[in-house]
Amino acid sequence: MSAPRRPRERRLTPDERRLWAEIARQVTPLQGRSLPPEPPSVPEPPPPAPVRATMARAVPAAARPKPALPPLAPIERRVRTALRRGSRTVDAVIDLHGLRQAEAHAALVAFLHRSRGAGHVLVLVVTGKGGPGDDPYAERGVLRRSVPHWLRLPDLRPLVLGFEEAALHHGGSGALYVRLRRRGGA
Repeated sequence: MSAPRRPRERRLTPDERRLWAEIARQVTPLQGRSLPPEPPSVPEPPPPAPVRATMARAVPAAARPKPALPPLAPIERRVRTALRRGSRTVDAVIDLHGLRQAEAHAALVAFLHRSRGAGHVLVLVVTGKGGPGDDPYAERGVLRRSVPHWLRLPDLRPLVLGFEEAALHHGGSGALYVRLRRRGGA
């Protein structure tokens, strides 16, 4: 638990400082105590120098940044439930098993573009869980870790609305449901 927050101390205005100094002069110090030294007066800062007209024209206007895409959203609960029960099917499936990272990335990008072009809304990307390695404590599944990262990259964000782990009968943690943005905007 952290210490309780103290309210920020407010600075005195020049009038309040002058009034306080006047009151402090009228007070007599207690026996055996001396007055603290006067704090040095702070000089007022000099006024800012005027900007020259030639200098103002020389600075180019900054380019407007592109608006950020909204954060990726999870699959709606209603759709997720329908997928789990089998009453909703995915529109397309890609299996990236056995592909190297570069091949898998290229295949995923092409698949998502084709799927969106075909009007698909929900696709299944099977990454696999990764095979057992020599080290039992090492992380498994390069594609399993990489595909979510790829789906968040700027080149795929205009296509991808959201994604999440698939239901067990679709591959569980070795597959992802990917929700695609509709053509023409949303």
